Amino acid sequence: MPNSSTKTITNYLSLIKFSHTVFALPFAIIGFFLATTYNHTSFSFKLFTLVILCMVFARSAAMAFNRFIDRKYDEQNERTVIREIPAGIIKPNKALTFVIVNCLLFITVTYFINTLCFYLSPVALIVVLGYSLTKRFTALCHLILGVGLSLAPIGAYLAVTGKFDWLPLFFSFAVLFWVSGFDIIYALQDEDFDKSKNLKSIPVWLGKKGALILSSIFHFISASFIIYAGLYANFNIWYWMGVLIYSTLLFYQHTLVKPNDLSKVNLAFFTTNGIASVVFAMFVLIAIFYT
Repeated sequence: MPNSSTKTITNYLSLIKFSHTVFALPFAIIGFFLATTYNHTSFSFKLFTLVILCMVFARSAAMAFNRFIDRKYDEQNERTVIREIPAGIIKPNKALTFVIVNCLLFITVTYFINTLCFYLSPVALIVVLGYSLTKRFTALCHLILGVGLSLAPIGAYLAVTGKFDWLPLFFSFAVLFWVSGFDIIYALQDEDFDKSKNLKSIPVWLGKKGALILSSIFHFISASFIIYAGLYANFNIWYWMGVLIYSTLLFYQHTLVKPNDLSKVNLAFFTTNGIASVVFAMFVLIAIFYT
């Protein structure tokens, strides 16, 4: 049987859905290697490790804060009542402490990266933590989540170069609309509950059919930014193979979910998008290293 320490770690990993790190982390890696390659900077394992730690700490803080701030709603929602806080597995004060520790670790790590990242770290935390509050007053909360995850490629790029450039921003815009689109699909499950609690979301605002249409539009925009980035940087055939797979998977997830059939939401949300992110990143890295 697992000991108490192992069980505690497992509980916190479940609290923050650590496996969902697969969404943004590959794009952070893309941003990092774009920076080292196109700015002729030598690879630094130390810096790469710091960037990964930033991703882990920021996302852990954001997810734990989301669970903490939404705990009263989670207690009343049949789908979320089994989560760690409403189920009594993790106490609210412990979750909040976890948030604070991860925020402090994130800021500390940025200090050892460069001055710009350190100065921007509170802004990044405001965005990723603030998302959890937005569904209380705007249906555009999905876009705020997208903005939070879109910081991954440009943040990693800044860690290496200390300056902004267009190429990583194109990938950031792609992430913004990609994440916003699949978060709308995920939110379809809670349309009725959100209405009953006066919470805002695209499904509440537009209904299931309208939400799926907008999600499709967002994913079309995401694919467009991916394509434009390829044209802008004149990537080779490996990149375009990745674009084809990424775009196909975005299209595929919209065949899985129907307004009257949400049984495959999790397949569309996690599996399809997780594969899209990882596979696309693999092809981009091949394109970068084999130009």
